Amino acid sequence: MEESRLCQWSVIRSLLAILQWWGFNVTVIIMNKWIFQKLDFKFPLSVSCIHFICSSFGAYLAIKVLKLKPLIEVDPEDRWRRIFPMSFVFCINIVLGNVSLRYIPVSFMQTIKSFTPATTVILQWMVWKKSFDWQIWASLVPIVGGILLTSVTELSFNIFGFCAALFGCLATSTKTILAESLLHGYKFDSINTVYYMAPFATMILAVPALLLEGVGVINWFHTHQSICSSLIIIISSGLLAFCLNFSIFYVIHSTTAVTFNVAGNLKVAVAVMVSWLVFRNPIPSLNAFGCAVTLLGCTFYGYVRHKLSQQPGTPRTPRTPRTPQSRMELLPLVNDKQDKMYL
Repeated sequence: MEESRLCQWSVIRSLLAILQWWGFNVTVIIMNKWIFQKLDFKFPLSVSCIHFICSSFGAYLAIKVLKLKPLIEVDPEDRWRRIFPMSFVFCINIVLGNVSLRYIPVSFMQTIKSFTPATTVILQWMVWKKSFDWQIWASLVPIVGGILLTSVTELSFNIFGFCAALFGCLATSTKTILAESLLHGYKFDSINTVYYMAPFATMILAVPALLLEGVGVINWFHTHQSICSSLIIIISSGLLAFCLNFSIFYVIHSTTAVTFNVAGNLKVAVAVMVSWLVFRNPIPSLNAFGCAVTLLGCTFYGYVRHKLSQQPGTPRTPRTPRTPQSRMELLPLVNDKQDKMYL
């Protein structure tokens, strides 16, 4: 009886973790699109900078004040030599995502972001000369095919938004790969990652945002009506962006790798549906079919990676070509589940 109750509670906890993750993720995406489209605040660098500032304060509050997670100490030299490069890629990743949201619908942007597994494999194969099982390459076929079909049939296609989303995938893949080589020896969770990277990202982005968008933001303040309510929405999107990272930590520890992969792909479907209900952007049948093929391909890719990782002698995740120098560096940093973090 006791084991049955524990099993039921485990299922309920996993379901609640997934639902709150979906809620934060979809809300952040919809709010960002709303800011660009409905509030006419067409300044993706400034929005990203606000997100980083909110995340910096949120992570400090969670670790230093509320003590929700213990602080992972990092050597001062490592902060600049290892974390700063990661923060730069982290910054590019978020900015490109917001830039793409300004120019293309949420449904199209989310479908392109599903291309990340393919870009990760291709980068590791081309740059780090990694070899992959044929099943991995086979699982990429429906992902690439679905993206091509969706792009061809997208009625609101914008080349600038498409390129921003595509390069965002490359940035996400680069961040995941670099994590293995730059942050070896540190078992980061999502909150500690935000704690160290968000301040660097704010510093990196503040000057470009001020130079490129400062005048536009000032003009928006002078011409836009309902400034107070609009600012509440913009700042709330930053607070929710931090909450999203915190929710990812919870869902990672409440589900298995396969469940997380499937839930992540279903989350994209939920985001597409909600965005259609809110913005009513037209989605042709072939476009919807291409999105479905892409998501099924991502699910198959996750299943293949998980199956191969369970085979004896197979490493859990593809590693960068670096030989650990100590036992400490053999500790895992990222796993299959963390590839889908908002960061």
